[in-house]
Amino acid sequence: MSKVLVTGGSGFIASWCVRALLEAGYDVRTTVRDLSREAGLRPQLPMATTERLSVVRADLQSDDGWAEAVDGCEYVLHVASPTLRNGVDSEDAMVSAARDGVLRVLRAARDAGVRRVVLTSAFGAVGYGHPRRTTPFTEEDWTNIDADIPPYQRSKTLAERAAWQFVRDEGNGLELAAVHPTGVLGPVLGPDDPPSLRTIRTMLTGEMSACPPFASSWVDVRDVADLHLRAMTDPAAAGERWIASAGPSLRIIEVARILRERLGDRAAKAPTRELPLFLARLMSRFIPLMRVLRPQLGQDFNATSAKAERLLGWRARPIEDTIADTAESLLAHGIGQPSSTTVA
Repeated sequence: MSKVLVTGGSGFIASWCVRALLEAGYDVRTTVRDLSREAGLRPQLPMATTERLSVVRADLQSDDGWAEAVDGCEYVLHVASPTLRNGVDSEDAMVSAARDGVLRVLRAARDAGVRRVVLTSAFGAVGYGHPRRTTPFTEEDWTNIDADIPPYQRSKTLAERAAWQFVRDEGNGLELAAVHPTGVLGPVLGPDDPPSLRTIRTMLTGEMSACPPFASSWVDVRDVADLHLRAMTDPAAAGERWIASAGPSLRIIEVARILRERLGDRAAKAPTRELPLFLARLMSRFIPLMRVLRPQLGQDFNATSAKAERLLGWRARPIEDTIADTAESLLAHGIGQPSSTTVA
């Protein structure tokens, strides 16, 4: 089997991509910013596969290590992306780090003769900054960077646009595909607490006493990894964008209802009411977590994966199962324990 590089292998999506590749028989090399992360990564993987995994150090903000990282690889899954959680302290810095990091990986891949790079973009590069609409977002949509959108979504949009421009102008035959996950849920492989699971975690702990008023599409991280592998090898995937969504959008209050139905007393702290929109907007002026959600309030981020289903044969598992699996996993790792602190 071919060798595949996965960037940011200790991250939530990336670790599941590493696992899926190893289980499919590939040799995998993955990058981490700090080699101390390797000790936490290997126990998350099937023991029989870890001999086919190598871990190297490479940072998206430096050229060092990337030529060695891509050497001998046929494919690259570029999953790593800077976030506010890992030390980026301003919007300009986040945008610069994301865009420069993508270009750094693409240059190294081109120079090493890599066949195809799969870029983990995000729904944030598709569905933000638009007027309200009744039709689902598709791969034809791009986030409006001139609107009032959060730094992460701006960085993902500009980084992806830079990637497509690079492949057109300087790729020298390098193929690119982009995967756009919606809200990513699913089981954790270790004790880390991914930001994308904040909704479920704060429901379990009681930190979310009332649901913010918006709707989002969701998808299981295991299905996101599966779509990466399909986008990596399917001839139809090259040059295309692919949304990963498990179905029609759900309001946050519907997620809470599913949690209560599936977990019973263990989800007793999940909220039972939705904040009125006017109150949520008022609270977003004063409460940091609500301030982060301000661009989403009153929106319906509904997206369709019809393209991936039709052309790549991809299928997502029922989102109700994913919500339950997410909660079970968080509780098993001690992440979703009750708290007396509330955010709404």
